[in-house]
Amino acid sequence: MPQSDPNSDETFDFVVNKGNGIKGLVDAGMETVPQLYTVPIDERLEPNKIITHGSIPVIDVSDWGDPKVKQSICKAAAECGFFQIINHGVPLEVLHAVRESGHRFFGLPNEERSKYWPENSPTDTVVLTTSFAPQAETVFEWKDALTMRFGPHQYRESVPLWPPVCRDQVLEYGESAKPVVRKLMEILLKGLNVKEIDKAREYELMTASIVTINYYPRCPNPDLTAGIFPHSDSSIITVLLQDDNGGLYVRTTDGNGWIHVPPIDGAFVVNIGDMLQIMSNDKYKSIEHRVVANGSKNRVSVPVFVTPPMDAVIGPLPEAIESGEQPLYKEVVCVDYFRHHFGKKHDGKKSLEFARI
Repeated sequence: MPQSDPNSDETFDFVVNKGNGIKGLVDAGMETVPQLYTVPIDERLEPNKIITHGSIPVIDVSDWGDPKVKQSICKAAAECGFFQIINHGVPLEVLHAVRESGHRFFGLPNEERSKYWPENSPTDTVVLTTSFAPQAETVFEWKDALTMRFGPHQYRESVPLWPPVCRDQVLEYGESAKPVVRKLMEILLKGLNVKEIDKAREYELMTASIVTINYYPRCPNPDLTAGIFPHSDSSIITVLLQDDNGGLYVRTTDGNGWIHVPPIDGAFVVNIGDMLQIMSNDKYKSIEHRVVANGSKNRVSVPVFVTPPMDAVIGPLPEAIESGEQPLYKEVVCVDYFRHHFGKKHDGKKSLEFARI
C-alpha cells in the first residue's frame, strides 16, 4: 500500500494497475482520503445546495393497468426524470439477497476479487472496475463496481464463470426485474405515441441489460470525496435498488440544488437515461444525479441499466415527432455513443451533445 499521504501516481498504481480498487485501499488500513480522491472545494456537495423540502414522486404500481399509474409514470419521466416505484412484484427476499451477495463479493480477499478485473476476467460478461473512467480522471470516485451483462445474445453459457458468491442472486434479480422493465417501457413508449412494440423494436429496447453491484466502502472523511460525480446515465432507463444508507441525490429541475432520494425498503428508483431522452426528442428527461460517500457504513446499490444492443441505431422515434416537431438529435450507433460516454470522466449531461443536432 502507498504511504499514508501518497501522491496520485502511487495511489493510481495501487488502485488501478495492481487491481486493488478503492476497497483494497481501505482494507490496507488507509486512514485519510488520498489526494487522488480529494474533490476540489467548488465541486463538493455543500449543505446549502441540498433542498430539504423537495422529493421525487413515489408511485404505487400494484395495478400497472390503472390509467392514473400510467399517467404518473409519464408525467414523472417528463418533468423530473426520476421516480420511485413500490409494489412492483419483485419479492423482498430477492432484493435483500442480491444486496447481501454484493457485500459478500466485496468481502472477499483482494486476490479473489481481482480475478474479475478487466485483464483477468474469464468472460466479458462480468468485470470488476473502480471509479468511472480512471484513465481520464484527475479525481477518482469512491466506488468499485462489479458488472454483469445480460443479453441480448447468448450469455447463459458464461454465467458459471460469474463469482459464485453472488452469481445466483444476481441472475435471479436480473430475471425478476425483466417484467418490471417491460411494463415501464410499454408505458413510457405509449406516452410517446408508440402503438405497438414489434420484434425489431423489442430487440432494440428490451433485450439487453446490465446489472451492476456498486460498492462504496466506508470513507474516513466523506465530505472531501465523492461516491459518484454528477452525471446522467447513458441507458434507456435505469432501475436501481438502494440499501438503507441513502446518499443518492438528484439535481433539481431549476439546476440550482440537489434532492435526496430517501431509501424505501422494497422500492426501485427509476430514472430516464440519455438514450430515452434522445428517442423521445426531449419529451422525457435524463437528469443529473450523484452519490455521496458514507463515513460510517459500507454502501451497496444494484442498478439494472436497460441499454440497446451495441449495433442498434438510436435517434428520435418517428412517433415522437409525428406532429411535425423538428428532430433535436441525429441518429447515432449505440457503440459510438457508449465509447464517447465511457471514455471520459463524469461531466453532467455533456454526453448528450454527441448526438445533438
